[in-house]
Amino acid sequence: MNPHESDVHTISPELPAMFDGMKLAAVATVLYIIVRCLNLKSPTAPPDLTYQDTALNRFLLKSCPQLTKEYIPPLLWGKSGHLQTALYGKLGRVSSPHPSGVRKYLPMQDGATATFDLFEPVGDHRTGDDITMVICPGIGNHSEKHYIRTFVDHAQRDGYRCAVLNHLGALPNIELTSPRMFTYGCTWEFASMVGYIKRMYPQTQLIVVGFSLGGNIVCKFLGENRTNQERVLCCVSVCQGYSALRAQETFLQWDQFRRFYNFLMADNMKKIILSHRKFHGHSSLKEYYEKESCVHYIHNVQVPLLLVNSADDPLVHDSLLTIPRTLAAKKSNVIFSLTLHGGHLGFFEGAVLFPQPLTWMDKVIVGYANAMCQWEKQKPPCQSAHLSESSCTKEKA
Repeated sequence: MNPHESDVHTISPELPAMFDGMKLAAVATVLYIIVRCLNLKSPTAPPDLTYQDTALNRFLLKSCPQLTKEYIPPLLWGKSGHLQTALYGKLGRVSSPHPSGVRKYLPMQDGATATFDLFEPVGDHRTGDDITMVICPGIGNHSEKHYIRTFVDHAQRDGYRCAVLNHLGALPNIELTSPRMFTYGCTWEFASMVGYIKRMYPQTQLIVVGFSLGGNIVCKFLGENRTNQERVLCCVSVCQGYSALRAQETFLQWDQFRRFYNFLMADNMKKIILSHRKFHGHSSLKEYYEKESCVHYIHNVQVPLLLVNSADDPLVHDSLLTIPRTLAAKKSNVIFSLTLHGGHLGFFEGAVLFPQPLTWMDKVIVGYANAMCQWEKQKPPCQSAHLSESSCTKEKA
């Protein structure tokens, strides 16, 4: 026997097949993870609606097709609430416009200085009326955020004047003039902005819009005092959590990576606070959450109210959605719209990969507002949506 033969190793014919099997298994595992993470097998569907069958609600749903038609997010990533939320947070919007506005400064009684940006309409409103959207952005946001700019530009082109609150302390180049900054539910700055609009434009009617934390503020503002609802045609709230006390408990959980999102939001708030070192005073965290949540006020809102949430919003736990669902089932002026996808303030639309500049959220707010304005225009005064039956009775008498 050749002495070198013992050094020759032969490869078993089964090994290449085994390696091929391992490769296929690895590819299959990666594909499975991608499908699961991107939620690719999830169907698309129209929003799930909760509302009472009234003439106004039937008109609104017929006139605002976004509420009844299928919402179709981008195929490859749009069914992931995490990616929708991440893209909203980092990218904001695609090809974000730069609407031209004027910054207003409003001195408050406690020494604070509220600011908001005012954007005049690009053209006439379809009804010929003077309509102003008073807008409250999300946590730590302001008029310069991409999603706000995109929405304002869209609303301007439909004939709306837009007033956008800059949360107290959120703008990096605006110094605080009192020992406080914005909080989860303080309505003082928003009320000051609305009061200014009412004084400067005595003929205008208002559409109230709130995004995320801003949704909590506007609903609380309207519910705090009936006079706050005067000259308000309707209100739209998108992606709010309704109860800070209940939400605080869910943010400590790891499902949907909610605890991670809580860390990111807390870190952002920490940066804002440290840049000013001024904040509201509360005796306890529970008291803060209780007093700041719109859940204790929203039932007082009598004007038409559209509440929008997404089922895959990683920041708003499913248990919180019983609040708007129950409210819409009990009150005829409320419509609750729950989309299957959209994340937190994402709601991107598109075919496969690239999203469209305008989101479903932008379209549904303006579409609902247009429908509400049209309803008010074509109805006799006593049948206006924001008047009670007793008002009509008195007029007829």
